Amino acid sequence: MRFNLRHLRVFLAVVETQSVTRAAERCHVSQPAVTQALSKIEATVGEPLFTRRPHGLFVNPLGEVLVTRVRRAFSYLDPAMDEVAPRLKVTATLSQLEAMIAVRERENYTLAAHRMGLSQPTVHRSVSQLEREAGRPLFEKTAYGIMATRAAQTLAQAARLAFAELAQAEADLAEARSTQAGRLVIGSMPLSRSSILPAAIARFRTKRPHLPIQVSEGPYPELLAGLRRGEIDFLIGALREPAPIADVEESMLFHDTVVIVAGKNHPLAGRRDITREELASFPWVVSLKGTPIRQHFDALFEGCAAGPSSIVESASLILMRELVSQSDHLGFISGRQARAEIDRALVVALDFDLSHTRRPIGLTKRSGWLPTAAQKDFITILQALASSSE
Repeated sequence: MRFNLRHLRVFLAVVETQSVTRAAERCHVSQPAVTQALSKIEATVGEPLFTRRPHGLFVNPLGEVLVTRVRRAFSYLDPAMDEVAPRLKVTATLSQLEAMIAVRERENYTLAAHRMGLSQPTVHRSVSQLEREAGRPLFEKTAYGIMATRAAQTLAQAARLAFAELAQAEADLAEARSTQAGRLVIGSMPLSRSSILPAAIARFRTKRPHLPIQVSEGPYPELLAGLRRGEIDFLIGALREPAPIADVEESMLFHDTVVIVAGKNHPLAGRRDITREELASFPWVVSLKGTPIRQHFDALFEGCAAGPSSIVESASLILMRELVSQSDHLGFISGRQARAEIDRALVVALDFDLSHTRRPIGLTKRSGWLPTAAQKDFITILQALASSSE
C-alpha cells in the first residue's frame, strides 16, 4: 500500500472532527478535496473506513487500525519536520522523502536513482523541491560525494521510522480482515542462527505458512543501525546490557555460556586440568573483535606469559567446525551455538571451566515499538522455546 501523506493528514482530521466540513477548515482545503482524499485512502485499503451517518462520519474498526499506525507515523515525522521547517508538514511528499533517504544512503544522485529505479534528474528534482520548501540545503558536496546535513539526517531517520509504521499498517489491516500481508525481518546474531531461530521459524510456519521471513545477518553495529532505521523488526542475540543507545530496549530470553570446541582427535580432547598456557599453545578460531565472545576470549589469556599466536577471526560456525575437525585448531564459541555440532559428535567440548562467561541472550527492539500480530506470534514462540530450554 502506498499512501499520500497529505491525504493521511486529512484522514486524521476527519477521524478527530467526525465532519468533512470541519476537517476541511482544519486542513485549509476544500470539502471536495477532503472527500477525494478519503475516497483515495479507502480505495487503497480496499474497504470503507468510516460509517457515514446524517450527523457525521465515524471511523469503523478497520479505520481504527489505520488510525493507530498513521498517528504513530506522524509522531516520528512531525517533530523532525518542525525542527527542519514546519512548512514541510504541508508540502513534503512521500516521493520527496524517499529520494532524500536514498541520496543520504548512497551519497550520490546517480546511485540513489539506480536504487529507486528512477532517472537521476527525477531524484535530483525531488530533493531540490524538498530543499526549496525547507528553505535550506539538505546536502553538501564534498570531495568524496554528497553528504547529508544534520537536518537531512534528522529528517531521514524520522521518515524511515514513519514509513515502517505505514508498512506495518498494511499487515495490521490484513490481520483485521483475516488475511496476511507484510513480512518479518529478523536481525540474527551468530548464536541464534544455529539454535533458537531455526526452531522458532519451523514452529511459526505451522501457524503462518505463507508470511515471508527475511533473516538479516551481519556485525552487530550494522544490525543495530538497521533496527533503528526501521528496516529490521527486532534482533536476536547477545544482549549488551545496558542497551547501547536510548532508543532501543532489550529483553532476555535465556542465558548462554561459552565453550571451547576441538576435533575428536585433538591432543586436549578428554583431558582434565587443562591450563591456560596449554590452550595458548594451539591455533584458534574466534569471533571478530568487538563482539562479547571475543572480549571473553581476550580476557581468558590476560596475565599469561604468552597468549595465542595463531588466530583465525570468523563469525562462521561452519568454518570453525571444519577447521577444528581437520586440524589442531580450537574454537571459542557459544555453548548453544555449538550444541548441535557437539550432539552429533562433529566436535567435542573441552573440560575447561568458563562459567564466568555466562551471559544473557535475548531480543533488542526499538523503544515504543508496536508489533503486528505476526510479530507478536513470533516473539511468543521465541519466549516459549527459551523457557522450555532453560
